[in-house]
Amino acid sequence: MNNKTIDILDVLHLRGPNIWTYRPALEAWVDINDLEDFPSNTIPGFYERLTAFLPTLIEHHCGVGERGGFLMRLREGTWPGHIMEHVMIELQNLAGMQSGFGKARETCKRGVYKVVVRARHEEVSRAALVAARDLVMAAIEDKPFDVQGTVDHLRDILESVALGPSTAAIVEAAAERKIPSIRLSSGNLVQLGYGARQRRIWTAETDETSAIAETISRDKELTKTLLQSCGVPVPEGSIVDTANAAWEAAQDIGLPVVVKPLDGNHGRGVSINLNTEAEVRAAFELAEHESSDVIVERFVRGDEHRLLIVGGKLVAAARGEEAWITGDGKSTVMQLIESQLNSDPRRGSSEAHPLNLILTDPDDDPRPVLLQLERQGFTTESVPKDGERVLVQRNGNVSCDVTELVHPSVAKAAALAAEVVGLDIAGVDLVIEDIARPLSEQSGAIVEVNAGPGLNMHLKPADGEARPVGKAIVDHLFKEDENGRIPIVGVTGSNDTTLTARLVAWLLHLQGSYVGLACRDGLFFRQRQVHNRPSDNWERKRQVLLNRMVEAAVFENGAKTILSEGLAYDWCDVGIVTDIAEDDILPSFYVNDADQMSRVIRTQVDVVLPSGTAVLNADDARVADLAPLCDGNVLFFGTSAQSPVLAAYRAEGGNVVYLDGDEVVLVLGEEQTRIVLPEATLELKPVALLAAIAAAWALGISSDLIRAGLDTFMQPADHLAA
Repeated sequence: MNNKTIDILDVLHLRGPNIWTYRPALEAWVDINDLEDFPSNTIPGFYERLTAFLPTLIEHHCGVGERGGFLMRLREGTWPGHIMEHVMIELQNLAGMQSGFGKARETCKRGVYKVVVRARHEEVSRAALVAARDLVMAAIEDKPFDVQGTVDHLRDILESVALGPSTAAIVEAAAERKIPSIRLSSGNLVQLGYGARQRRIWTAETDETSAIAETISRDKELTKTLLQSCGVPVPEGSIVDTANAAWEAAQDIGLPVVVKPLDGNHGRGVSINLNTEAEVRAAFELAEHESSDVIVERFVRGDEHRLLIVGGKLVAAARGEEAWITGDGKSTVMQLIESQLNSDPRRGSSEAHPLNLILTDPDDDPRPVLLQLERQGFTTESVPKDGERVLVQRNGNVSCDVTELVHPSVAKAAALAAEVVGLDIAGVDLVIEDIARPLSEQSGAIVEVNAGPGLNMHLKPADGEARPVGKAIVDHLFKEDENGRIPIVGVTGSNDTTLTARLVAWLLHLQGSYVGLACRDGLFFRQRQVHNRPSDNWERKRQVLLNRMVEAAVFENGAKTILSEGLAYDWCDVGIVTDIAEDDILPSFYVNDADQMSRVIRTQVDVVLPSGTAVLNADDARVADLAPLCDGNVLFFGTSAQSPVLAAYRAEGGNVVYLDGDEVVLVLGEEQTRIVLPEATLELKPVALLAAIAAAWALGISSDLIRAGLDTFMQPADHLAA
């Protein structure tokens, strides 16, 4: 074995539906060189070393279809490309990015394989690909490999690029309703839906969240004034700018009091149940660190609660719990915090943990805890007596679900508070002794109304039932019968695809739709060319879907684009295949004959919605053979009614379109509609003409409008000059 290596020749990020899967994937071209002659069962100790590195590979079914299936293949003998596929999948799974899909296929070139794995985040998958190669080589060469270090590295990458839990919950809920999503930034700004039917979210804020309302919510005093004017119970208080003023205000209000920043959030800088001048002054300094303005207000007895209001309705509620430690007469306060609180698996520094670490979380200010300890006469080095209880944190971690306990009057008050501020989604902070009783029977009060509230406390409560808050937000944005989709037409084939796309876009335009078109002639919005370079690529097509004016979209999809990038959309209403030429090949992608090209072109048929239509050329046998792969309807077109495929389909009651002299005939069951072709259109390529008419018919465009569109359609060159 002279060249016992694995080389990664090229990597393609398929960002949309592709020849392998409906989901984004990473396709790597790998050359296993002389390892082609040495399957896994011929390498001594390889099986044992690989399974020692990754014992969880036993969960991979592979093509065998049962647990341990891949290991069975490994014992029988398989090649490094296939092994890399499974190792890459497992490394991603261990890092927390589930990736169950994978394929490994040899090419026409000896030793070169295409290795394809589901890629939720490109950065993670690229790193996992290199790591998989290195791990397989370590197992082959009997060298050490740091699996845990590799997984930790992948997990760090994932945490840096993944959506936050709040945004992810909303996106997942949208996917459940078949609503497409597009991430608009490296942060949490996401578009749900396409074109004119899209909505936008940023964590728990939406495009309905008013900037004025958000500004009001940040101003605690203004919020209280507005709530009080509407009869919502709030604690009285006043704004102060010095520690002396804070103490004076506390005396006027009456002890105990709360001191907090005027425009803070997430509970930072908040001190409650303050009873002495020293405590008030220390709390002022803490709050002043978070905001230039500080508010002193009456302390309301009870537990802190967070009520999530979406579209004027209560969808979740959580209660906060105080954090206590109990002394043993030996351990310091810090040691007790570590052993009794931070050891709780629910606590951690990541967003996946419902409870924060105390005094060791790098994102948290330790001073509130230190101040709380100081009020009780302790420091972190103090040793409480055996059995002595010490309050460590009073107002942190609102994470115990109490949704079912909320009294209707309490829910109504919270919803009113959100409406008064003007927020469509709000986190209403309420202090109350018993949330199951009416507000009128106790001294509860609403202390804050927050824009963009965190959802994790409701998604992963420390105690109680998780709430489907992501679904509630999606249902707020989209009515029951809405899915955020616009009509999409995809056109592919070997010939005449540009003309077909231009003609379909023109007919949709005449119907009154604002049409976006991306094709080889350029990028067009409402028939106006905004880019004159070939635009049958992923980026240009995605621009169409981002445009909030676009009511219908037409995309030309070349085979090279499908192979190198995937489709820019998940599903379409109409998928057109014009033809598959015998000489249409792409050797640079290892597509060397028309049959292989047919597997590329079928991608367009695979993504036709169940309610949609595949428009297929009955005169092309390879195109006609794609019909059974369509989940929706099939509409055949042909240059003659005598086409065998078209005639057979028509006899079965299928819809067809064909050319009869200077007329196009549309057949729906026993009904026929004839469109006399304008003289100018007789010069058009018959395949493009028939495909466009069939697509327009499938989209519900009337025959009269189709006739008018044909009469007014200009050749592409005329459009470019317009």
